[in-house]
Amino acid sequence: MNPTYPYPFIDRILITPEEIETRVRFLGKKITEDYRDSEQLLLLGLLRGSVVFITDLMRHINRPITMDFMSVSSYAGAQTSGFVRIDSDHKTNIYGWDVILIDDIVDSGLTLHTVRKLLLDRKPRTLRTCALLDKTEKHQIDIPLDYFGFQIPDEFVVGYGLDIDEKGRNLPYIASVSLEKYRSVIKN
Repeated sequence: MNPTYPYPFIDRILITPEEIETRVRFLGKKITEDYRDSEQLLLLGLLRGSVVFITDLMRHINRPITMDFMSVSSYAGAQTSGFVRIDSDHKTNIYGWDVILIDDIVDSGLTLHTVRKLLLDRKPRTLRTCALLDKTEKHQIDIPLDYFGFQIPDEFVVGYGLDIDEKGRNLPYIASVSLEKYRSVIKN
């Protein structure tokens, strides 16, 4: 097994660890500037894919912050279900807070749209969105992204917290998945 590609279904590396680090540092600096006067800044991550991203991002935000999470589901394997389910809600009362909703990837836009709508009903002072990856050509819903890391092509990806059936989250880079190879691996 190739140590660079510890999973046999990895096709190629799309974004290196160094590129990720540079972009996350930039986003942290931008958020620091944008929220320099905020007294209540909450990073609200969507579990589980955003964990690595939000952890690195908060280290580059030079402001007092609070962090919370929501667990939502919209994928089964490599397919989006088209339905967003809230499995676990956030614990922080966001009324009057500056909230940045953090996601790992925007694909159809349905998850971010659904969660954003729910959060707006809870009356935060401000609500912005941040995603590490954006598959713009796959959007089914127009979703505002205030902060994003990278636009990527319509390929299934793993790494840096993203997974396929819980595989690949631990990779330090973003890699495309050969779905043909993946299907042959899971059959065996």
